[in-house]
Amino acid sequence: MSKQFDVIVIGGGPGGYIAAIRAAQLGFNVACIDEWKNDKGGPAPGGTCTNVGCIPSKALLQSSEHFEHANKHFAEHGITATGVKMDVVKMIARKDTVVKQNNDGILYLFKKNKVSFFHGRGSFVKAAEGGYEIKVAGAAEESLTGKQIIIATGSNARALPGTPFDEELVLSNDGALRVGAVPKKLGLIGSGVIGLEMGSVWRRLGAEVTILEGLPTFLGAVDEQIAKEAKKAFDKQGLKIELGVKVGEIKTGKKGVSIAYTNAKGEAQSLDVDKLIVSIGRVPNTIGLNTEAVGLALDERGAIVVDADCKTNLPGVWAVGDVVRGPMLAHKAEEEGVAVAERIAGQHGHVNFNTVPWVIYTSPEIAWVGRTEQQLKADGVKYKAGTFPFLANGRARALGDTTGMVKMLADAETDEILGVHIVGPQASELISEAVVAMEFKASSEDIARICHAHPSLSEATKEAALAVDKRTLNF
Repeated sequence: MSKQFDVIVIGGGPGGYIAAIRAAQLGFNVACIDEWKNDKGGPAPGGTCTNVGCIPSKALLQSSEHFEHANKHFAEHGITATGVKMDVVKMIARKDTVVKQNNDGILYLFKKNKVSFFHGRGSFVKAAEGGYEIKVAGAAEESLTGKQIIIATGSNARALPGTPFDEELVLSNDGALRVGAVPKKLGLIGSGVIGLEMGSVWRRLGAEVTILEGLPTFLGAVDEQIAKEAKKAFDKQGLKIELGVKVGEIKTGKKGVSIAYTNAKGEAQSLDVDKLIVSIGRVPNTIGLNTEAVGLALDERGAIVVDADCKTNLPGVWAVGDVVRGPMLAHKAEEEGVAVAERIAGQHGHVNFNTVPWVIYTSPEIAWVGRTEQQLKADGVKYKAGTFPFLANGRARALGDTTGMVKMLADAETDEILGVHIVGPQASELISEAVVAMEFKASSEDIARICHAHPSLSEATKEAALAVDKRTLNF
């Protein structure tokens, strides 16, 4: 007999588990279905973010950054460290421990909030009286019926045509997080978030890293001034980035991977590496949902079609996160998950795409929110810009990391903040002030007049705001 629920969430990633918990907090009887497995076959909720994305990549970034600091920067502080070595196996084990702690944390939150968890793949069977019948294919097959369905099945790595992932030589983000030894030569295709972060990890540990990017510009979505500053830092670190390339035939063999490509000048080139990470984007994951059984509409990319409120073409069926339109970011999925749960409860869920922050966790970190200077120019918006370098920030000097700057863009007439762009230390944390300010439609003067702790990196944000009106306090 089918088990009855008010809300069934298919997918236990950031969008799904947050939606399930919020719906339960609002008084609904909720089930969440997720098929991720740990190495023992047990449940591992958290989706791509927790298992093979945000969380494990940050663990490796932190480990590799410690290693680089010990080898290259401790001496500046009077610390002598000799014979520093990296145990890659132990580093990967620590990453796995961090992942498991997050998996277990989600299961605990389900239990605490009385969310019924089902381990397996969820799929539509048919429309049922008052809702939909959902099959759970796991260790034991289950039948559930829900009045409201929230789809949060995330996304999958996009492979190069004709070059499937084998996760040994040709790696997706999954395989890139499980490399057991430092490769002598590492190739990456794509200089986006995954490419830069994974390239940084293995470059710090001693790999010779080459990134091949098809676009003629570096980080085209980032403010051009910020992207140029980041590129200079990466070049200085020894991260080789080739822009405007066209990848040709890729061959794998006992000696590794050989990539044929043409460079920006149209010259034929080849690159031989031990391993190749392909990071050319992600595609919505609707595999096994059996959408045709209920007539759920998909677009030409395979994403589930939703309106501004995340409603699909079917009554009582919603979709959030990477499987729908918009940026493929964990925190965007979380916001949509909360909003949908609240809309089901008759409340007014809130998601503002204009204030969704973006972060690349390299060193220097890159973070931004709102529009770039090139976007404002293209849109014909009159604006004012202010910048302030970390080189002139006392806290950055004390940290020993003065790379980068804060850039603020404001409306020329109203002074409302239109965008904030940061490259430098702890940019991922600093951007939150800008997000809050923009959500409340603050002006650059508002930031300039707020008291910031001294000495702190946040003073660079205040100085950038002051610079919008050509003023400065010169901390």
